[in-house]
Amino acid sequence: MGRKYVRLYPPLHGFGLYPFEESMLCNSSQVDLDNPDYTKFPLAENLPYLDCILEEGEMLYIPPKWWHYVKSLSLSFSVSFWWNDSEE
Repeated sequence: MGRKYVRLYPPLHGFGLYPFEESMLCNSSQVDLDNPDYTKFPLAENLPYLDCILEEGEMLYIPPKWWHYVKSLSLSFSVSFWWNDSEE
């Protein structure tokens, strides 16, 4: 339900999102994309990205290792599915 703005960054440019160095947060960015500080995080300023608006009932597949930023544009609810297709 609801609408969401989604921005995707390819894995190749993840360094420009300044991932945390802690292992528990290594897939999280230090950059506040709602209010980026380009003085502190200069590589984040010109990163290439894809973006879209998801409407109610739509879904989006995010490929492995792609960075994503999501912002609700209305009252919303999301469900995420994670899986590992490698055989162990």
